[in-house]
Amino acid sequence: MSSQFDFKNKNVVVVGGTSGINQGVAECFARAGARVAVASRSEEKVTATVELLEKAGAQAQGFCCDVRDAEALEKGLKGVHEAWGDIDVLISGAAGNFPALVDGLSSNGFKAVVDIDLVGTFHVMKAAYPLLRKPGASIVNISAPQAFLPMVAQAHVCSAKAGVDMITRCLALEWGPEGIRINSVVPGPIEETEGMKRLAPTPEFIEKARESVPLKRLGKKQDIGNTCLFLASEQASYINGTVIPVDGGWSLGGASELSNQLGEMFKQLTKAGR
Repeated sequence: MSSQFDFKNKNVVVVGGTSGINQGVAECFARAGARVAVASRSEEKVTATVELLEKAGAQAQGFCCDVRDAEALEKGLKGVHEAWGDIDVLISGAAGNFPALVDGLSSNGFKAVVDIDLVGTFHVMKAAYPLLRKPGASIVNISAPQAFLPMVAQAHVCSAKAGVDMITRCLALEWGPEGIRINSVVPGPIEETEGMKRLAPTPEFIEKARESVPLKRLGKKQDIGNTCLFLASEQASYINGTVIPVDGGWSLGGASELSNQLGEMFKQLTKAGR
């Protein structure tokens, strides 16, 4: 599908783009001809990802920052803008997650996830706004099923991601008149990602996750990348303020069942620990 989209001479920034789903999205845009910049907290990962994108034939650059640090993020984005000009596509995907029942979740743990997922998204939006192409820019926030599905051992993530989707909707209203579109993509269980390892920590749970998807398979990073390519393209020029699950139908019921099973596992582990 990616070969159907042409992003030559387009400037794409992927925040959180040095690992997992977000790195896969960055690679999709690189293969579609875009100039791609990535950002994350790890200088080592930034360097490795820039090399990977360049091997794919793209102009690439990167910068290190923590999305909780508004000033560092603003400085990094301005550097991309100074080098390439207005940003055509912004993918905001920095996130933090770990399974934890509320009675074992500290205030700092809850706050860390909210600060990375929700406050971090706000920082990305705020810093990028003056650097976006107007009209014509497209923003995609990488959300999660927890934004609209309550899950056991995920109260912190559910709270943060619900906020991310509301930022998407609010900014679609605020920035739409300037020709800026903003949407959320909700990945389901995606194979070979850190998030999948955390929420399906054993081969047994990976198989349960696969069976809980109506299509009976785990997703691939390319599935999310294809959706981001579409949303950023002219073919999606009238799509704004949407939250789009890309999950094989998982959010229709399977996600909640897997969450319940994972919650029971953590309750048993907690009891054993006591």
